[in-house]
Amino acid sequence: MAEHWYKNAVLYCLDVKTFADGNGDGIGDFTGLAARLDYLAGLNVDCIWLQPFFPSPMRDNGYDIVDYYNVDPRLGTLGDFVEFTRRAKENGMRVMIDLVVNHTSIDHPWFQAARQDPASPYRDWYVWSEDKPADAHEGTVFPGKQDTTWTWDREAKAYYFHRFYDHQAELNITSPAVRREIQKVTGFWLQLGVTGFRIDALPFLIEHKGLPTEGMGDPHAYLRELRHHVQTLCGDACLMAEANLLPEEVPDYFGDGDKIHMSFNFWVNQHLFLALARRDAGPILRSYAQLPALPPWCQWNNFLRSHDELDLGRLQKDELQEVFAAFGPEPGMQLYGRGIRRRLAPMLGNDRRRIELAHSLMLTLPGTPVLRYGDEIGMGDDLSLPDRESVRTPMQWTDGANGGFSRADAGQLSLPPIAEGEYGYRQVNVEAQRRDSDSLLNWLERVLRRRKETPEFGLGECRFIETGRPEVLAHRCDLDGVTAFAVHNLGPRRVRFDLPVDAPADGCVHDILARRREELQKDGHYRVDLEPYGYRWLRRDAGE
Repeated sequence: MAEHWYKNAVLYCLDVKTFADGNGDGIGDFTGLAARLDYLAGLNVDCIWLQPFFPSPMRDNGYDIVDYYNVDPRLGTLGDFVEFTRRAKENGMRVMIDLVVNHTSIDHPWFQAARQDPASPYRDWYVWSEDKPADAHEGTVFPGKQDTTWTWDREAKAYYFHRFYDHQAELNITSPAVRREIQKVTGFWLQLGVTGFRIDALPFLIEHKGLPTEGMGDPHAYLRELRHHVQTLCGDACLMAEANLLPEEVPDYFGDGDKIHMSFNFWVNQHLFLALARRDAGPILRSYAQLPALPPWCQWNNFLRSHDELDLGRLQKDELQEVFAAFGPEPGMQLYGRGIRRRLAPMLGNDRRRIELAHSLMLTLPGTPVLRYGDEIGMGDDLSLPDRESVRTPMQWTDGANGGFSRADAGQLSLPPIAEGEYGYRQVNVEAQRRDSDSLLNWLERVLRRRKETPEFGLGECRFIETGRPEVLAHRCDLDGVTAFAVHNLGPRRVRFDLPVDAPADGCVHDILARRREELQKDGHYRVDLEPYGYRWLRRDAGE
């Protein structure tokens, strides 16, 4: 069904300004992105998720917005955006964009009007207090970079609330005018060809911090209102939430399937990296056992890395230290006391076996996979850049100047490409990997095609299988009488075990990735032989 397209799709996240520069000014733009759509289509991407591209003073990578109805002129025009969405559709790809409406830049005309006149209708669009709340130093999102969530504004003669940086004033979600404006913003972009929205910082969007709560009811009810609005305008629109949820919080965000459609599975993501650090499948199994079931038309988003730090804040302190020791042992690799500011390939020691294993887990565990630009070629990070910028360097297309990202002088680039060392663009780039049939890029293109041909992983009912081997994760996904299996060896040693496939003795299994058929043992089990960090995708053939 069309409204369920997101449950079995492959999403690709990119930042327009660091992906491809089409006009040679040193900044990526929609012209450059449109020219690379064939590449994304060839990678078997179904939907492109764009990070913020709106006008912004760029104090927080574009998440500080001053105009929700336009494109940052450095990235192009509204016409360029529409041309891009049209061409994406022609290539069989949808477009999702970031919806960043829990705050605006303090440079936004709304905030400027609010601060200048207490009688302005925009005054109520933000959250104010005459006195600094006693808990102003609690709940900061960026420890070490942010001291308070309330800042004094001389012109307004009041404190304003900001969950994030002090240049990002919080919008008042309880204001009917604000909610109406969000409807206008979403309606505007849906009309321009967008299929859905990744809602930035969703838990903070709906919180009533600093506001009177009497008579307001459940703040999560707003999600039902937003869902109804976008689907009324576009029946197959999708709301994808950035929400770092505890298991007990999950039902409030999905409801009965009438709130958000998808949410990033931070809970499993953090335990997946703990499992990789321990070389033990136990943390993954426990994390799934703790999650409640989702309504049938909702979905999780599986991911490995994002445009931020790897957030490990839900782990216990000793678990956090285990992951730090394995993947970010140096203080300069860590951020905010809870995260690792490295890309996937360096975290895994550029070990091709472990990189493939991690991607195979992302593609076969219950959910919709989300790829981060550059991970398909094993891009590295630049730890000399501040904070989160280390994982936001330009896409590496060729071994030429600036990695083929831009023909501008290096000094004009908003961020420098990685030029030297193991992950420099002369060694790691799309062009070179296209020529190598065994490259990571070509491997990922092939497994993404297989993933799309195996809807059981995206749509089926998942059950984990006991193997008696702590380093092995095995699960089955059943859909319409067809069963697919995935087995993963998280350890550094070869393992052998018998996998129950519930098929008659004359049945067999198909190795989905190797494209071969293999017989079962007489007891209906399949003998699995996994090399260190090995994985297999199998489909049962009952011999019918």
